[in-house]
Amino acid sequence: MRCPFCGNEETQVKDSRPTEDNSAIRRRRACPDCGQRFTTFERVQLRDMTVMKEGGRKQPFDRDKIIRSMQVALRKRPVDLPMIEKEADKIVRTLESEGEAEIHSDKIGSYVMDALTRLDAVGYIRFASVYKDFRNPEDFNDFLNRVSDLKDASAKKAEES
Repeated sequence: MRCPFCGNEETQVKDSRPTEDNSAIRRRRACPDCGQRFTTFERVQLRDMTVMKEGGRKQPFDRDKIIRSMQVALRKRPVDLPMIEKEADKIVRTLESEGEAEIHSDKIGSYVMDALTRLDAVGYIRFASVYKDFRNPEDFNDFLNRVSDLKDASAKKAEES
């Protein structure tokens, strides 16, 4: 592993342990040249996936992009990074288990929206406003009415159980 500080090709692993959800190995490393310490994460990747964008463009799948988009939607909300990473890991596992090498960006967006419903309603609405490309206040109102209707239906269903 190359040192991010000095570029030395040889670094030493000082400590390895699994992450809390056992989805990765956390390695604490040290550079013998500059003495700096840093952390790396090792994750299982079953296959290379490609994302098909709206205009037909393709780009490599990037788990970190899911995390960044969720962090933007959840900025200043009471959701911490480990919770976001856990949901991102679920999305990645789901996509990998589907076995397709090319994934449409719409599918990823819908999985992110599902994850945000579990994490925070405000974050869900923030993400939806960009993902659904709201253009005017009526778009927000229509969406919020649908969200309220779904919330009322699920509360009614829970009462009946």
